[in-house]
Amino acid sequence: MAVTNGIPPLGFGTFGRTGSDGIDALLFALETGYRHLDTAQSYGTERECGEALRRSGLPRDEVFLTTKIAGDNCRRGRLIESLRRSNDTIGVDAVDLTLIHWPVSPAGKLPMDEYLPELAEARNQGLTRLIGVSNFTIAHLDEATALLGPGQLATNQFERHPLLRNQALVDACVARGIAVTCYLPLARGRCAGIPVIESVARAHEATPHQIALALSLNEGHIVIPTSGHRARIAENHAAAAITLTPADLAQLRTADRHARQIDPSWSPAWD
Repeated sequence: MAVTNGIPPLGFGTFGRTGSDGIDALLFALETGYRHLDTAQSYGTERECGEALRRSGLPRDEVFLTTKIAGDNCRRGRLIESLRRSNDTIGVDAVDLTLIHWPVSPAGKLPMDEYLPELAEARNQGLTRLIGVSNFTIAHLDEATALLGPGQLATNQFERHPLLRNQALVDACVARGIAVTCYLPLARGRCAGIPVIESVARAHEATPHQIALALSLNEGHIVIPTSGHRARIAENHAAAAITLTPADLAQLRTADRHARQIDPSWSPAWD
């Protein structure tokens, strides 16, 4: 049984949502009903998230905020101060969730004992409510658990969509009580035109993008789509209301093409 560990299942990704246009998109997302904003130190959208939250008038405790620690800030002694700066940039005392963005970086692999204890200490200091990781493989999860102990990581955020189910990693997370957060849940729009996805979409009078999101949501996972267009922001939000049948799920699972969209040269050895 999948878990979300208190993380809202439908989030709004903020990569690319910079400047005044970005704030407008974020504000519209909040007005539409999103209550989870996903940012990162490397996105340059922490300020926009804070501004949109303030303009929305929503109480702080109604909006779940996630940020991610950039590679250089994982070096020993840097993480906690960098998270303080992120909180200041957003304009909050603490975020709800802080992730290690990558287990490796262009600068090379850092030992986990340089940054994971500091991530846990940031939580102890009240700078973040939950901690987690992103782009961690099964081997990385085992190493992290050995360092921190079981039950410490709220989520692992990694690429997952109908064209890349990443099932071995999903199963490993679920077995460890780690929520799965799916980034690029629309495969950069490539789910449109896939016959099985289009067929299920027609049956539900939905778009293929909505069905792509509904697949992971119905499987009990978290998705964080993004868009700068109001119609698409609203369309994605409406996907949360779609209930797929067991037959739908079985059909959609055949769309897996192992089609990874994010794979930099310094990626870990994917599962």
